[in-house]
Amino acid sequence: MKKLFVILGILLVCDTYAQQMKPLFNGKDLTGWYSFLKSEGKNNDSAGVFSVKDGLLHVTGKEFGYIVTNKKFNDFHLVAEFKWGERKYPPRENRVRDNGILYCVADSDRVWPRAIECQIQEGDCGDFWLIDSVTLIIEGTQTQATKNTRVAKKKDNEKPTGEWNRLEIIFKNGKCTHIMNGVVVNEGTDASLHTGRILVQSEGAEIYYRKIEIEEL
Repeated sequence: MKKLFVILGILLVCDTYAQQMKPLFNGKDLTGWYSFLKSEGKNNDSAGVFSVKDGLLHVTGKEFGYIVTNKKFNDFHLVAEFKWGERKYPPRENRVRDNGILYCVADSDRVWPRAIECQIQEGDCGDFWLIDSVTLIIEGTQTQATKNTRVAKKKDNEKPTGEWNRLEIIFKNGKCTHIMNGVVVNEGTDASLHTGRILVQSEGAEIYYRKIEIEEL
């Protein structure tokens, strides 16, 4: 009987979690997002850089740019599941595969807008990139307000290229937490941004997303 109650408790927690998380990517189309490509501008993806097929968001990486939510978010818990494809494109055809999720994105369509980035790059998943003078406090020290500031992850918990990874971003009262496959790999506090859109990059490498969902905190 005790074992049954434990199982029921776990199922209840899982069901509650599922109800709280809402899909940002619906698995069918890009409703709720708009595209921006460096070469084409807003909502002009003639090259098919971003597409949806068989429930997956496919990002070719051929053009630099992004899709970004129409909606802005304050405090949230974001979950994304991704895996790398095979193709790479200039100018990064001979470099590690690169992508990223930006959050607290400012209202300025360019490559790249002012935001906090959770890096998705082979070997570097979970790094911070603080774009356009954004600052954080990391282990008691405030970062410099530069064009692009990198704060490397403290742990490595990526799966091999070609396997699915689970990335979580928790943003709460200016505190940023990056989680890779269940392990906290980077944290910062006192973010100089507090609200904005959520953005998925295209940056020279093919990548697939099977889940992007969010809980507003």
